[in-house]
Amino acid sequence: MAANRENGISDEVVDQLLAGRDPASVFESGGLVDELKKRLAERMLNGEMDHHLGGEAEEETGNHRNGYSSKTVLTDSGKLELSIPRDRHGRFDPVLIGKYRRRFAGFDDKIIALYARGMTTREIAEHVGELYGAEISPDLVSAVTDAVLEEVAAWQSRGLEATYAIVFFDALRVKIRNEGLVSNRAVYLAIGVRCSGHKEILGLWIEQTEGAKFWLRVMSELRSRGVQDILIAVVDGLKGFPDAITSVFPKTVVQTCVVHLIRYSMHFASWKERRLIAAALRPIYQAESAALARERLDDFDRGPWGRKYPAIAQSWRRNWEQVIPFFAFAPEVRKILYTTNAIESLNAEVRKAVRIRGHFPSEEAAAKLIWLVLRKVQARWKNPPVTWQAAKTQMAIQFEDRFVLAE
Repeated sequence: MAANRENGISDEVVDQLLAGRDPASVFESGGLVDELKKRLAERMLNGEMDHHLGGEAEEETGNHRNGYSSKTVLTDSGKLELSIPRDRHGRFDPVLIGKYRRRFAGFDDKIIALYARGMTTREIAEHVGELYGAEISPDLVSAVTDAVLEEVAAWQSRGLEATYAIVFFDALRVKIRNEGLVSNRAVYLAIGVRCSGHKEILGLWIEQTEGAKFWLRVMSELRSRGVQDILIAVVDGLKGFPDAITSVFPKTVVQTCVVHLIRYSMHFASWKERRLIAAALRPIYQAESAALARERLDDFDRGPWGRKYPAIAQSWRRNWEQVIPFFAFAPEVRKILYTTNAIESLNAEVRKAVRIRGHFPSEEAAAKLIWLVLRKVQARWKNPPVTWQAAKTQMAIQFEDRFVLAE
C-alpha cells in the first residue's frame, strides 16, 4: 500500500488520478495538469463568490448567484476555458482572475502581490484561507516570497547603461528587528534618467549609517556594473556623498535637491503657513542666475518669514555650494531637476507599504517588499516626461560629447 505523505497529497489520490491515463499526456495541453488547474480555479472562484455574497444581506440587496459565463484565460501551459460565476447585480470582481484580465498566474503570484501590498506572511495565510478555503502556513508564504530574493540579487547586479544624464539619490527609513531590538535603517535608492529621458531604478541599499565609505562602495558598484559617466547627481545632503562620487566619477556635477531643501524649510512652519512660505521661496530657485538667487535669499531672510523662521535661510546657505550648479543650466534642465514627481510618487508608494508593515524581521524581508513595490512602479514608467525634449537639447549643448544617445 502506498504511504500517505505528511501534509500533502496521498499516493492513493495520485494513483486514482493517473489510473487509465497515458503518462505521456499528463503534462500536455488539456491533460491532467490542466484539468486540475481548471477544477481548482473554478472551486476558488466559487469560494470567492460565496465570500462576496456573504458580505451582503441578500434580503436587503436582492443580490444572489446568476449563473456562469465562459472565459478563456492564459496559463503557463496554454489556454483554459473557465466557468466564471456571476451575481445578479454584476458587482462580483474575482481576485483570482479580475475583470478584463486574461492571465491566470496561480497562487504564487497572488501571494507575492499580497506581500507587495505590505501584508505579513501570517496575514496572507489567513486571507487565503478566508477567501479560498485553502489552508496554507505562514512558512509556505515565506518560502514563496523568499524566491523573490534570487530576483532581487539578479536585479541588483544587472548591467547598467554607460551614461546617465541624471541620477537622483534618495533615502527613506525602515524599522528592522535585530536580535530582539527594533532599530531604524536607511534604505537608499538610485533613480537614473538615461539620455533618452527614460527612467529606471538602478539599485537599493540598506545601511544603518551613511558616510564616505558607504557611498564610495555604492559608486564603485555602479562603475562595476557598467556605468562610465553620470552627468548630474541630485542628492539630499547625504553625508560623504560629494567626495565619494567625484572620486569615482570626477566630472559629475553634484546638485542638492531643491525639493528636499523646500521640504526641510517647511518643517519649521505650521500647516497654514507652508503654502505661503513655499511661494516666498520660489523666486530664489527660479532666479536667472546664482548672484540674483543669493540676493533673493537675502531678501527672504530680511522679510517677515525669514525673521520669523531664521533657520530656513540658514539651511539654504549651508547647502549653497551644492545649490549653485543648478543656476548654470537652462530653464528646461532646471525644471527636470526640481520637478521630481515620479520620484516623490515612488517614495510615497514605498512608504505606504512600509507603514503597513510597521517593522521587518530582517533586512532580507525589507528588501523583498521594497523591491516588489519598485518593480510595480517602474513598470508604469513607459515614456520620458514631455519636458525632456527641450531639456535634451540643452543638455547636449551643455555636456557636448558626454551626452550620449543610444543608437
